[in-house]
Amino acid sequence: MASPRNPENRGKKPQCSFCGATEADGAELIRGPGDATICDNCVMICNHHLFGTNGEPPMGNPLGDIEMDGLREGGKKKGPPKPLKVPNPVDIKATLDQHIIGHDYAKRMLSVAVHNHYRRLSQSKQSEDPVFADVEIEKSNIMLIGPTGCGKTLFARTLAKMLDVPFAIADATTITEAGYVGEDVENILLYLIQAADMDVKRAETGIIYIDEIDKVARKTENVSITRDVSGEGVQQALLKILEGTIARVPPGGGRKHPQQEYLTIDTRNILFICGGSFVGLEAYIKERTGKTAIGYHDRAEKNNVSANTTGEGFKVEPQDLIRYGLIPEFVGRIPITASLAELSEEELVRILTEPKNSMTMQYRKLLHMSGVELSFDDKALKALAKAAVERKTGARGLRAVMEHLMMEIMYEAPGNPKLKKIVISEAMVKAQLEDPGTMLGILLKG
Repeated sequence: MASPRNPENRGKKPQCSFCGATEADGAELIRGPGDATICDNCVMICNHHLFGTNGEPPMGNPLGDIEMDGLREGGKKKGPPKPLKVPNPVDIKATLDQHIIGHDYAKRMLSVAVHNHYRRLSQSKQSEDPVFADVEIEKSNIMLIGPTGCGKTLFARTLAKMLDVPFAIADATTITEAGYVGEDVENILLYLIQAADMDVKRAETGIIYIDEIDKVARKTENVSITRDVSGEGVQQALLKILEGTIARVPPGGGRKHPQQEYLTIDTRNILFICGGSFVGLEAYIKERTGKTAIGYHDRAEKNNVSANTTGEGFKVEPQDLIRYGLIPEFVGRIPITASLAELSEEELVRILTEPKNSMTMQYRKLLHMSGVELSFDDKALKALAKAAVERKTGARGLRAVMEHLMMEIMYEAPGNPKLKKIVISEAMVKAQLEDPGTMLGILLKG
């Protein structure tokens, strides 16, 4: 087969006048007067030839100095990827403990799953032991189930930051089946590529967190005459990506077009973490476990399925998720399920103070930058946690209560000579929550 650089191949289709590349080769052609045409790759090579890397023309032939594939992937050569260091499960859990309060069993499960996943990336094709020479470790994706504000997204974000791998969050509610209004499934891979600075090789070892995965459940168990393009259709489109495939991703997002240039990414080594609140799932668990009551005797005991033997939320089985509306093929590709319990009042108090990025520490830092010393007494922290529990939105509710409490102080304290040292008490918390604006008066009187 003749080379595309051969002048004999030019003539029929629009081709680059310099290298002979066509649009079918993935080149973007810029047409000039007459038949003159130049591709985007040759424009970059000419730019390098004229100006070089230090403002001076380089010596020699630039065609031999620059990799053409590297230029098409972003205009600069990518260096070799950094070796991935895989911590032990105990070390992973210790890092999670520094950022996340509670959920001890879920932390252990995730630590083992993430360790095994990234350990399989370093498996050699030729094992020293002939017994394991042909053994290939498969990928295990993760499902996180828990109420809003319990820390599902924080788990995925903390793991990605600890491992120093690209991380992307996708919302399942915006995805529809291909050909319908909404985002295509491949767009979640584009988010990861963008998080890796368009380095596809690095993105292939990243983590994708798909939020609100329970919203793509089948709307009904009965067969409908209309297509469920944002429910079961999305699950079917996700199957091959979750399992591992060579996906074609539009570099600019949006819909696919036949003559469009695509980025190809291998999803076999991408760890997918799916999260959702699955409101109403406990009803199927009660029915499966037989924990229903007839009459009034022992009702409280029989209806209590909110915690399993580990104290970590529901004990979810695959059949529960299938009955909820996930198709069996989708459930089978996410073998690890971690159920997160609702945060208690004691855990919310710990969230306020213990994590490295705790809410109280954030406000202390903000006011410290303005020359104000801030502190909270123990009863004030308990009052904040109690108010958050009443809102039933977990750590998000705690954040809302904290913002409401600190609004007046953040407005008045910077630059006020009377407010150089602030101690938040229980009385101040209750006064501010019951009647906004009264806490500042108590503080100034004290």
